[in-house]
Amino acid sequence: MDDTPPSPRMPRPEEVKEALGFVPLVEAYFRRAQAEMPDELREIFRSHRLTARHGAVIPQLTVEPSLSVSELADRMGMSLTTASELVGDLSRAGLVERREDPANRRRTLVSLAAHHRAMVEGFVALRAAPLLRVLDNLSPQDRQGFVAGLTAWAHEVRNW
Repeated sequence: MDDTPPSPRMPRPEEVKEALGFVPLVEAYFRRAQAEMPDELREIFRSHRLTARHGAVIPQLTVEPSLSVSELADRMGMSLTTASELVGDLSRAGLVERREDPANRRRTLVSLAAHHRAMVEGFVALRAAPLLRVLDNLSPQDRQGFVAGLTAWAHEVRNW
């Protein structure tokens, strides 16, 4: 099997109208993330050199009391090693806490640090609001298609 990526091609006019033309508008939303962070969270990210990859872990931990590192890896579509590295960095920064799973001592459970939970949840809610409004207004079929497309695009650009 040939794993060589296809040569880049120019997009067709309909592809620009349907999708590519909107990418710069969405990119501006992501660029604003740092400016919209609470000052304390922004300082933690800056001083510990945390990136958007670290930030992607945080919403997962706002909706569950705790997750294992392997559950995080599965949810985020990344290797266990990568998830473990991100969790380690977030732990050193004081944003998450790791503890042994009492039911299975080989598993590490991760949760948001209690003293940062309210701040982090507020930030996640603020940043999630535009996407949640869109999802709320889509039909179940359109929502499923949107999520499938977004997931496929995320996997494609992650491996690019």
